[in-house]
Amino acid sequence: MAKGVDIAEVVLAARRVFAEEGYAGATLDAIATAAGLSRVTLHRHGLSKERLLGELAEVATNDYRDAMWPVLTGEGTGAQRLSRGLKALCDSAEKNLAVLMAVQGHTDAVFHETGAQDALTRSIFTEPLERLLRDGDADGSLRSVEPRETATVLFNLVGWTYLHLRTGHRWSPERARDAVVDLALNGLLAQT
Repeated sequence: MAKGVDIAEVVLAARRVFAEEGYAGATLDAIATAAGLSRVTLHRHGLSKERLLGELAEVATNDYRDAMWPVLTGEGTGAQRLSRGLKALCDSAEKNLAVLMAVQGHTDAVFHETGAQDALTRSIFTEPLERLLRDGDADGSLRSVEPRETATVLFNLVGWTYLHLRTGHRWSPERARDAVVDLALNGLLAQT
């Protein structure tokens, strides 16, 4: 970047514009204005709407990974940790709500493995859930399931349903998180 162009500031400006306008409504002119720059300056530095959305998606991915780490390394049964993990997924989605809605409105390819016809969700998103499912199977607190496919279903069930309840139904973060996590988790608890 040339002197005077701070990529972090442009990314923050893009976040604000995507939050207000969505991906389709956001323009490079609006992002440039929000960043205090010209559209030509953004073009000169290779900062397109697509690239800025990609940068924001990377931030959201890192937030999710950071939120899952304490769950993976924490104590408790697999079921208890899966409950905390699904809540962490919702909390991470809440933190990045505008970005996720912009991604969903444009493309959700950032979440999918490429190449396969029946592609699963990228492992960076599902591996923490897979581990929790395996741990819960091992300690008997969760029923035995195919972990990779179930992790893909869980990530999508909880993540996208949470987003829909927050934005489409305008539920509070707590109400949406609790309702989705309760329903998803109860379908996985071991039968006693």
